[in-house]
Amino acid sequence: MTLPTKLPTHGRYGYSAITDRPVYDWPNGKRLAVYIGVNLEHFAFGEGLGAKLAPSLGEPDVLNYAWRDYGNRVGVWRLLEILDTFRLPGSVLVNSAIYDYCPEVVAAFRARGDEIVAHGRSNSERQAAFDEAGERALIEEATADLTEAEGRAPAGWLGPWISESPVTPDLLQEAGYRYLLDWCGDDQPIWLKTRGGRLLAVPYPQEVNDIPAIPLHRLSPGDFTDLILDNFEEMLTQAEAQPLVMGIALHPYLVGQPYRLRHLRRALEHIAARRDAVWLTTPGAIADHVIENDLAV
Repeated sequence: MTLPTKLPTHGRYGYSAITDRPVYDWPNGKRLAVYIGVNLEHFAFGEGLGAKLAPSLGEPDVLNYAWRDYGNRVGVWRLLEILDTFRLPGSVLVNSAIYDYCPEVVAAFRARGDEIVAHGRSNSERQAAFDEAGERALIEEATADLTEAEGRAPAGWLGPWISESPVTPDLLQEAGYRYLLDWCGDDQPIWLKTRGGRLLAVPYPQEVNDIPAIPLHRLSPGDFTDLILDNFEEMLTQAEAQPLVMGIALHPYLVGQPYRLRHLRRALEHIAARRDAVWLTTPGAIADHVIENDLAV
């Protein structure tokens, strides 16, 4: 077999070493921006994708469906209490199906002034499975639902399962989105090229994220908390030299379980206590700062 002389590439961005970029500050001279991304997800009963607590024995998969639903019925409310206790902003990544199922959950975040980020229609589907017309319709439907409910269009998008087709950034830019969270290859926002202009990629974590950490890597609650704290302290040290973004990705059906929540509380309390040293914010505010000041590579 003859290998191609050049590997296929996405063509969305070029290489840039983080150590060679211009230095800038976040608001108030801060160097580390920290946001908490809370995934509000809803799933089809008896079909479609979904994280699993135990191997499925067929549909309807009552065990795994009900386990995920615990996050919307119980876990998210416990997590909200902790965010309130430590006066931490949230960024909610919302499946539009949530508005039909449990709109009061989104309303609770809206009342806090948190950012509402689009997260597709449902995590029972993935964008890469659609042709271009179908994916465009998916984006339009989810965007219309969030716009109607929130009174303004969402600025950011996180794809269900971080699943993209070859044209996903193009469709999102054409739909009016300012930033995308799917690309996890950097600790700073970077520009993606699209067929209609630029789209900002804001870092979204795939390591400081309870989905890979708990179901996949089988970390204990204490280990996941240590992961958050170690990442935070190391990035705080690295940020002395340049601005960085740290996201914390949470799913209420995982970290909302009481024994995990007890440990997560310790991590969030620690971060809240360092609020004078970091910018506690949202991905939308990060995107606004970068775009308005033309800071990204």
